Amino acid sequence: MATPEDKHTTETITHLRRWTDTLISFRLTRPAGFRFTAGQFARLGLQTETGEAVWRAYSMVSAVWEEYLEFFSIVVPHGAFTSRLCRKTEGDTLWLDKTATGFFTLNRFPDGRDLWLLATGTGLAPYLSILQDPDVWSRFEHIVLVHSVRHTAELAYREEIAALPQHPLWAEHGHKFRYLPVVTREPAAGRLSARIPQLLASHALEEAAGLALSPAHSRLMLCGNPQMVEDTHRQLKEMGYRLSRLSAPAQLAVENGW
Repeated sequence: MATPEDKHTTETITHLRRWTDTLISFRLTRPAGFRFTAGQFARLGLQTETGEAVWRAYSMVSAVWEEYLEFFSIVVPHGAFTSRLCRKTEGDTLWLDKTATGFFTLNRFPDGRDLWLLATGTGLAPYLSILQDPDVWSRFEHIVLVHSVRHTAELAYREEIAALPQHPLWAEHGHKFRYLPVVTREPAAGRLSARIPQLLASHALEEAAGLALSPAHSRLMLCGNPQMVEDTHRQLKEMGYRLSRLSAPAQLAVENGW
């Protein structure tokens, strides 16, 4: 009979970064046998003061080839997992399921010309991993990353995103990339300010990217809060896009950020 130790390893927190009071990222040691596809998630666990095990799923931020695993998390006040996670420091440990999972990956799409990555909040995480896959940069002619937050301070990973086009593994394709930050709750010069579904309906997203959307050429991924995913999915359905399945490849993939 399998024991819990057969299903997970104990990994050490090697780095913590606090973006805001409610957003943190952290790195864990990566066991030698841990494999994943960019866009997948892992289950992380910890033990409460009463001995109860609490588990949550987190998409990998790090590239598939990194020696560490990085994650991006919102801190939920009084949350069973994150209220304890945010009190941890470098050198503390978390449990890591031995197997990554999830189907929010690019291999579910048929070939297309343009890749649109639409995120709210910590839904940015899987895209940062996907954008560190050299094959993505050669496969598509245009890559657009849209990150929507309430306040400017929540636009995490801006320096890392700005550096992506110059990475030596795909610098020859760096001109393909567009980053569109969106801030919805405060004035922000040079930023889009409406919710993603409205930006799609008004064509403001296309205008900002300088790129037209079309079911024939566009492949879209949605990741973030469930309301954004639901509303954006509905809007895209009205525009002629359909969920892509293994048995019926199409233009759209969705993942709830929590």
